Amino acid sequence: MTPEEFRETTNRIAEAMRRVIDGKEHAIRSSLVVLLAEGHLLLEDVPGVGKTMLARALAASIDADVRRIQFTPDLLPGDVTGVSIFSPANREFEFTRGAVFANIVIADEINRSSPKTQSALLEAMEERQVSVDGHTHLLPDPFLVVATQNPLEMDGTYALPEAQLDRFMMRMSMGYPDAQAEALMLRQRDTSNPLTQIRPVVTLDGISRLIDFAHRVHVSTLIEQYAVSIAQATRSHPDLRLGASPRATLHLVRAAKAWAALQGRAFVIPDDIADLARSVFAHRLIPTRTAAAGRRAADPIPRIIDEVVQSVAVPLADR
Repeated sequence: MTPEEFRETTNRIAEAMRRVIDGKEHAIRSSLVVLLAEGHLLLEDVPGVGKTMLARALAASIDADVRRIQFTPDLLPGDVTGVSIFSPANREFEFTRGAVFANIVIADEINRSSPKTQSALLEAMEERQVSVDGHTHLLPDPFLVVATQNPLEMDGTYALPEAQLDRFMMRMSMGYPDAQAEALMLRQRDTSNPLTQIRPVVTLDGISRLIDFAHRVHVSTLIEQYAVSIAQATRSHPDLRLGASPRATLHLVRAAKAWAALQGRAFVIPDDIADLARSVFAHRLIPTRTAAAGRRAADPIPRIIDEVVQSVAVPLADR
C-alpha cells in the first residue's frame, strides 16, 4: 500500500463516520488510531452523548463481521465466549460460538454486567482466543473491541478491574457537542437515522493492509527510550500507587505509529508520544488516597501525567 492509498482510505472511513458523529473530530481520529494499532477502545461518558453511535459508525464503515453485546446484570460469560452443548445426534459436545467471535465487537455498557462476565473478555482481548472446556478457539483477525461504559457514579455499574482496563489501548470521553453541532443533529435526525446511510468503504483485506502500513512506521531508539522513560516515571511518582504497565508502554508506541501514519509521516516524533500519553495511560494509573483527596483537581490523573511528561527530557529524534 502506498502512502496515497493509505491517506485516501483512512479519509474515506473518517468521512463516513462524520455523517453520524458531528463535531467530534478527535474522537473519530482516536478510534482510527486504535483500529490501525490493533488495540481496543474504551468510551466512557454519561448516557446520550454518542458513545454507542461512534462505535456503530466505525463498524458500519468497514465490511467486516460485527457483533454487538448489550452488557446487563444477567449476562453470563457463556453468552460472550460461547458454550459446549451436548448433541444427541453426534453423541458428543459441540462448541457454539458466542458473540465475541467477530472482527469488531461492540461491548455496550460493559460496566453494567458482573465482574465474572466482564472477565470473559480478558483472554479474548489479550491473546485473541477463547478457551472453553479445555479447548482453544482462535478469534478472527483483525479483532477489535469497542466498549462503552457509564461513569461509576451512575446506578447499577460495576468498576472494571485493573487487568481489564489495562487491555484497552485508549480510553476517551466523548463530551457534550457544541451548540452548533447539537442544532445540526436535531435537523438531520428528525426523520432519519444517519447510521442507515453508511455503507462500508473498505474491505477486511483493506483493513489488514492499513494495519500493516501503520506497523511499518519507523520508531527510533531514542523515541522508544522516551516512551519507556515516561512509563517508568509514572511508577515512581509520589502521587501514584499504580503506574503504567509494560503493556501500556507497548500500546503507547503502537498508537504513536498509527497516529504518525495518519499525519502523513513515516516516522514517530516525540510530540506523538507526549500527545497520546493521556489517552493511553490515564485509565491505567491509580492515585494515592492523598492525591485523590487533594483540592487541586477533581481527577488528579491528567495533572500527574502532564507533570510526568514535562519532567522527562525530550530527545532530539534521530530518524
